[in-house]
Amino acid sequence: MIDASSESSRPQNGDQKETHGLTAYAPHISVRAAGRMWRLTRAADLEQLWEAMTAVPDDFDDERLPYWTELWPSSVALAGWLERQREAIAGRFCLDLGCGLGLTAMVGQWFGARVTAMDYEEEALRFAARNAAVNDIAQPLWTVMDWRRPAVRAHSMHRIWGGDIMYEKRFVAPVLHFLDHALAPDGAAWVAEPGRTVYDAFLHALQSGGWQGRRVYSETVEPLYAQPVPVTVHVWEISRRPEGTATPRV
Repeated sequence: MIDASSESSRPQNGDQKETHGLTAYAPHISVRAAGRMWRLTRAADLEQLWEAMTAVPDDFDDERLPYWTELWPSSVALAGWLERQREAIAGRFCLDLGCGLGLTAMVGQWFGARVTAMDYEEEALRFAARNAAVNDIAQPLWTVMDWRRPAVRAHSMHRIWGGDIMYEKRFVAPVLHFLDHALAPDGAAWVAEPGRTVYDAFLHALQSGGWQGRRVYSETVEPLYAQPVPVTVHVWEISRRPEGTATPRV
């Protein structure tokens, strides 16, 4: 568990401008999501992070690549969906799966959810806790966890959400196993994705795994970095398929 009690930094007075059109990595960014501006701090030197990871080739683990340092468009869209679902999550136990810099965990906490936020990288959680302090958000329960080894009470989470959490097909089975373990019988998971082909495999796996999925929300997000077109993100709601029902098409 990450303790941010020593973090005392707060946003400076004055207007905050939303970050768009970056041509290079920046350690401080601001984004508008779920009806307010959020100020996020991340690793100051991305190149140094990569060098540290690749310094010993024999110890290189591609699952530890510092993807958490980026604010992905899926997180912004997912924040918009959480705003729409604020009454459904208020007061309920919820889990942010792969929270990264903490945006969607903070949004859920802001809307009254009792959020547990997990990431594979402890360094990500340190920045996430700092970001909650900076944005005057009550701290979620930040925890290091590997979704292949669930460390939450079985069937304890009313809602589980994640933004762009899968970028390889080998992650599909562990994620579904985690959902089966952690999600309450009447709960639902929300997965935001920007159209990566790996999600075709994920949605196909729902059909044979006792799950049902439906697209509930779409949002076009202006990315942080300069690129020709914005990114369209879809949010899928996933729940257990009632016994005796036909396999749905997703």
